[in-house]
Amino acid sequence: MEFLEHLGLGFGVAMTLQNLGYCFMGVLLGTLIGVLPGVGPLVTISMLLPLTFGLPPVSALIMLAGIYYGAQYGGSPAAILVNLPGETSSALPCPDAYQMGRQGRAGAALATAALSSFIAGCIGTLLIALLGVPLAGWAIEFGAEDYFSLMLMGLVSATVLSSGDALKAIAMVVVGLLVGLVGTDVNSGIERYTFDVPELADGIGFTVLAVGLFAIAEVLKNLAEPEERSVFSTPLGGIWLRAAELKAIIAPSLRGTALGAFFGVLPGTGPTISTFAAYMVEKKLARHPERLGQGAIEGVAAPEAANNAAAQTAFIPTLTLGIPGSATMALILGAMVMNGVQPGPTVMTRNPELFWGVIASMFIGNALLVALNLPLVGLWVRLLSVPYRWLFPAIVMFCALGNYTVNGNAMDVYLCAGVGVLGYIFARLDCPPAPLVLGYVLGPMMEENLRRALLLSAGDASVFFTRPISLGFLVVTALLLLATLRPKRRRPVAPAAEALAAR
Repeated sequence: MEFLEHLGLGFGVAMTLQNLGYCFMGVLLGTLIGVLPGVGPLVTISMLLPLTFGLPPVSALIMLAGIYYGAQYGGSPAAILVNLPGETSSALPCPDAYQMGRQGRAGAALATAALSSFIAGCIGTLLIALLGVPLAGWAIEFGAEDYFSLMLMGLVSATVLSSGDALKAIAMVVVGLLVGLVGTDVNSGIERYTFDVPELADGIGFTVLAVGLFAIAEVLKNLAEPEERSVFSTPLGGIWLRAAELKAIIAPSLRGTALGAFFGVLPGTGPTISTFAAYMVEKKLARHPERLGQGAIEGVAAPEAANNAAAQTAFIPTLTLGIPGSATMALILGAMVMNGVQPGPTVMTRNPELFWGVIASMFIGNALLVALNLPLVGLWVRLLSVPYRWLFPAIVMFCALGNYTVNGNAMDVYLCAGVGVLGYIFARLDCPPAPLVLGYVLGPMMEENLRRALLLSAGDASVFFTRPISLGFLVVTALLLLATLRPKRRRPVAPAAEALAAR
């Protein structure tokens, strides 16, 4: 009964005209930009983040959530119509979806992607509502030392479990922690790492780092690579599924949703691993596995469901524990802090209208995704035919305007450009930028909890090992670090995704 009351409160907040408008705007803008090849949710959110500043916290988070799952779905039209996924997690549905398009069933493929995403989004949102309260109730018992150990574990696990070189990822976390220290120390009032530059007294802005590291760096990376894109010319076919097709996607969508929900909660895994797992499960269960990759509808439904379920359930640790499991969640967590909302378990008691309003808006936003994207198929076809060299000036201009309007400071624009060049260098060196953002966002909170724990224990550092919860987190962290010392083995996920994306 209490659960229904909470949902009623959430829908009362989300159904106001203002918040409905921001939800609609977030879903529309997220899909519109996310549909562009090479522009995933991370770049989309970093570009549009300045739009949410100045809004009420509830409206800002509702819009950001809409941008997130709008951009998450936006990779599907590019994969289906052009065989060019907007991000790695869209690579797995790409072969079957594109083959369906070549066979004159592009409309059915788009409908499959939309309906599977809707099923996964609704179930994922329901899981957030059901698991959020008990998780937050458990986390409310945490002390400062427990929070510090939890954040440390989150940082390490997000880097060790992610694809790529774990040592490079950990090094990027350290860089992020150092960047988060730039500015004036709250306790002593002493400036740190400002190099006598007055504009750095308040630190490096979150939007400067996010927009430069992802949006500007992505532009530079795309311009450095040859552009290969074929314009879709085959008829789309009907966008509504036949009864047999509708029946065929239900079970794969539910299996994909279950896998996506599981991997979405784990830090460092996210949509990419969940889509790969869902695709492999369908191949194992198929009576004729050779059909997958040749236009099988279950090869579209399961990965798409896993993709969006992982995107939704990633909100669980972010909203309830204040621990982002990915760079995208770190952006949303940073936006919460910038809007004056302290993330963590107390968000439910201090801001119940925010927590439940955002959850209710997700149900609305997932319905809007279906209602918006099926009629706009023709628009996506025309948009995908625009050469990237015509788009990047507008992207750069929007990034510069967004950074300038936050504080009205031209220095932010120059810093953003510098961070963008640095992000491009990181990409060339195969250093993942996502851990840097995680370190930047969690660093100040870790420092605060470290100081508080040591202050309460009169400087006794053993408090981190005598508290059972803190000790448990530290043991897990140590085991994850030991995993990095094992002989290197290429994970099967990354090469498979890269091979599919290259088709």
